[in-house]
Amino acid sequence: MQDNVLPLQGVRVADFCWVWIGPYCCKLLAMLGAEVIKVEGHKRTDLTRHSVIWPLPHANTTEVPSNQGMSFNALNMNKKSLTLDLTKPEGRELAKQVAILSDVVVDNMRAGFMERIGLGYEELRQIRPDIIVVSCSSRGQKGPESGYAGYATIHHAVGGGSYITGYPDDAPCHSIADPDLMNGTTAAYAILVALYHRMRTGEGQFIDYSQCEGVTSYIGDLLLGYEMNSQIPERMGNAHLEYAPHNVYPCWGVDRWLALEVHSDEEFATLAEVIGRPELAKDPRFADMASRKKNESELDQIIEEWTRARDRDWVADEFCRAGLAAAPSRDGRDLYADPHLQARNAFVTVDHPEIGELELVGAPWKTSECAIALQRAPLLGEHNDYVLRELLGLSKAEVADLRSNEVIM
Repeated sequence: MQDNVLPLQGVRVADFCWVWIGPYCCKLLAMLGAEVIKVEGHKRTDLTRHSVIWPLPHANTTEVPSNQGMSFNALNMNKKSLTLDLTKPEGRELAKQVAILSDVVVDNMRAGFMERIGLGYEELRQIRPDIIVVSCSSRGQKGPESGYAGYATIHHAVGGGSYITGYPDDAPCHSIADPDLMNGTTAAYAILVALYHRMRTGEGQFIDYSQCEGVTSYIGDLLLGYEMNSQIPERMGNAHLEYAPHNVYPCWGVDRWLALEVHSDEEFATLAEVIGRPELAKDPRFADMASRKKNESELDQIIEEWTRARDRDWVADEFCRAGLAAAPSRDGRDLYADPHLQARNAFVTVDHPEIGELELVGAPWKTSECAIALQRAPLLGEHNDYVLRELLGLSKAEVADLRSNEVIM
């Protein structure tokens, strides 16, 4: 591989996605070098263009401008933006032309939407047989519930993730964006496999990705357990079926927590030494794993009494130096200040023309063969002229006509 030639350089992706899973999937492809063209309506933009993920610094609710949504800027780096009104025939025709010029077409709309606007796989493959089309709908393209809509909380629940998330004495809990990010990663992997298959055979294909089934695939061990013993796994909070201690413990301060798990009698003896209670290793209640599990509540109280009076990061360092598996439960402020992440250049600074400098999470991998240059998310319609004139060959007058008819912004 040549230096600074990214794996997907030369691959074009038409990104008909919004909110989380699709944009994140396509962002991963963009960070691998693909040219990703995000297609969205200027009258119905991506919801994340107007969302923030923390309280505003003032009491009154204000509208977030289209280019300043923090989620959008985090999920759409390294992309180009094309605005098209897909309710108009001209907009749909231009969208088809962009799709045909692309190697991969991705959407996370409701099943059947792309077919209704003339961008379904069967129609596109008649013009470009090697095209790869990926639909990341809520419950797949076929089946009695294929027409249902859904967001991450729905997918987490339908897929079985919510039921086993939470505490034994409480209701099932949902995860806000985790299912989207996990599904986005899986969909990106499926696209890479499809591209590899096309490289070997010349064949395109359609990938019907169900977000609910994607969640189910992450709990395969629990499904296997049910198949083997007919017992339905229940919520355990932070506990483990075998290991104890295995929990998140409060530390000194406000809402400061430490995760800790012990997998052997030797590790427990080390833990007992670190907290100044070596006698616990020989206590009949905690002498072996089965005993510790039986008396887990009492053991948690002993550990909590020790951690609650101490600084979280100091405790984590002490445990790690002793060879134990422990880590602080970090919030956003902690992550930005973390010296390990800073040393790894986990965050990148981009210059946004409306907001200024933004420090965002970079690529979740490092490569030895090439450098990943991350760029800010695009402004709405920023690359209309590039796509319409350079890629599609429209004249300046034709683009102006599209703008006056509000097909583009």
